Amino acid sequence: MSSQPRIIPIKPVGGATRNGSLFESHKKIHVKTVQGWFTNWRWVFVWLTQIVFYGLPWLSWNKRPAMLFDLSNRRFYVLDLVLYPQDFIYLAALLVLCALALFFFTAVAGRLWCGFACPQSVYSEIFIWIERRIEGDRIARMRLDAAPWSVNKATRKTVKHLIWGLFSLWTGFTFVGYFTPIQSLGASILSAGVGPWEAFWILFYGFATYGNAGYMREQVCIYMCPYARFQGVMLDDDSLIVGYDAARGENRGSRSRSADRAQLKTQEKLGDCIDCTLCVQVCPVGIDIRDGFQMECIGCGACIDVCNSVMDKMKYPKGLIRFTTQNGLAKGWTRSALFKRVWRPRTLIYGTALLAGTAVFAASILARDPFRVSIIRDRGVMARMVDDGAIENIYRLHIMNATEAEQRYRIDVSGQHGVHGLSVEDAHTVKLGPADSSDVTVLIRLDANVAASRTGQILPISIGVEQLGAYGQSVRVLENSTFVVPR
Repeated sequence: MSSQPRIIPIKPVGGATRNGSLFESHKKIHVKTVQGWFTNWRWVFVWLTQIVFYGLPWLSWNKRPAMLFDLSNRRFYVLDLVLYPQDFIYLAALLVLCALALFFFTAVAGRLWCGFACPQSVYSEIFIWIERRIEGDRIARMRLDAAPWSVNKATRKTVKHLIWGLFSLWTGFTFVGYFTPIQSLGASILSAGVGPWEAFWILFYGFATYGNAGYMREQVCIYMCPYARFQGVMLDDDSLIVGYDAARGENRGSRSRSADRAQLKTQEKLGDCIDCTLCVQVCPVGIDIRDGFQMECIGCGACIDVCNSVMDKMKYPKGLIRFTTQNGLAKGWTRSALFKRVWRPRTLIYGTALLAGTAVFAASILARDPFRVSIIRDRGVMARMVDDGAIENIYRLHIMNATEAEQRYRIDVSGQHGVHGLSVEDAHTVKLGPADSSDVTVLIRLDANVAASRTGQILPISIGVEQLGAYGQSVRVLENSTFVVPR
């Protein structure tokens, strides 16, 4: 028996490599123009999402933008809602709801979000449209890319990239407009007085838009987006996908339009797929849906539109490629059977959790106090005895007005567990402007007679802040604290 160790040779798999590298260089996907039902719906969502994104910063609400995240003043405005950093819990709850919505929507409808409303898909669609208007459709773009450099090619490429760049900068400008009022931001840019952080984020977000939608496109969806990676745990055999009916389509083969369909099936064993490859040419991620369900598919439905148009020309039934489920393809389910499978345990659990979470979130927003109070004990002077023998503690109240109207507040104090003899000295009404906050020093005094019997104790108290509303309406918030009686 030989004492030499056995060596397992490592050989490259998958045939010859290119220039000695195991990685193939990226090939640009030239997407062919397609018309149809799902294409129209994609453009509806393109318009809706962009109208909201580009229009919301310009919408005036209470003399300020309808949605503004004012980081410098630590105020966050969403229509009539004014939030402070202390309201971070609402953001956490909103993220949980978004996760639940993602689970529910994916279990029911697969990756429709990716294909119709995801910013990466939306901006790629816009950039491809600009490219198509300047360089032509798929064949023209392929010829232009393969042609040597000329005045025509340089002009078209320059104009395309110029428009891409201007659109990207406008996108970055709009993004920053959610954090700085967009009208003042525009004025500062025109006067060359924009701040360094605003300039950085305009350029950074513009560059990200330009790179992702202009160059990377499907690579973001395939390699960078985490959703494509963990969607497998959220999908099951009853989730909606774009599927190719192999039982009907195979075997593939070209044929004339006048050929008898039944004869092709019985004699030549040909299915309905004429192997035109148009479904591959219109796919924004460059996959062949006929190879089965694939992680890269974003569910945009472009292959469905183009295949249905081919089926119309061949006078074949539509639906060779369609939105269905894996069980639906395997078992030949009808549309009604597919709808019944929506109500399965997974979707019911996700849906119930989503509805319950949304209801709790909405109720907490509606029941939210119109102001916030936090108490800070004055650590410099914990307690002191005043002239008449009474004990005095000093507190600092931080009051935040969560409305966009001027408000007045009245401060009072009450004892807990039978504690009495407390009073607020120099009580006064605090006035705060819209969405304003202020620190208020409060002196709370305990009567000398009560203090004498409570020597050395720490008494629980409640400090009340009452918002004085119009027409006798008021809102009162209680904050618990302690009152120290020195020895």
